[in-house]
Amino acid sequence: MKDLIYKVKGCCLDIHRVLGPGLFEKVYQTALVYELRQSGFNIKTEVKIPIIYKGIKIDEGFRADIIVDDNLIVELKAIESINPIHHVQLKTYMALSGIPMGLLVNFNTANLFKDGIYSWHL
Repeated sequence: MKDLIYKVKGCCLDIHRVLGPGLFEKVYQTALVYELRQSGFNIKTEVKIPIIYKGIKIDEGFRADIIVDDNLIVELKAIESINPIHHVQLKTYMALSGIPMGLLVNFNTANLFKDGIYSWHL
């Protein structure tokens, strides 16, 4: 499982090295989906994850940016800085979906490795 995170981080670093910061999130998502598929991963994008609240299903719970091999949610950002709520949101997404690993990536940083990638395990 850690190998999966390592490989996805490597793809993110390659993309950042080529494209740099300052682009729209969708650009990075498209590039990452391409890289991950080229690497042989099973990728799903913009996946609706329903929420069950007191027995009712709420279809518009959230959309996962990318799910890799049904084991990793990758939440992408292209913003000035990551706030604590972004970390909490990803952990909530993981808990609600039952997906055991999460990666939060903010491509809008000068040093992606140092300042832009955060990972969790349930």
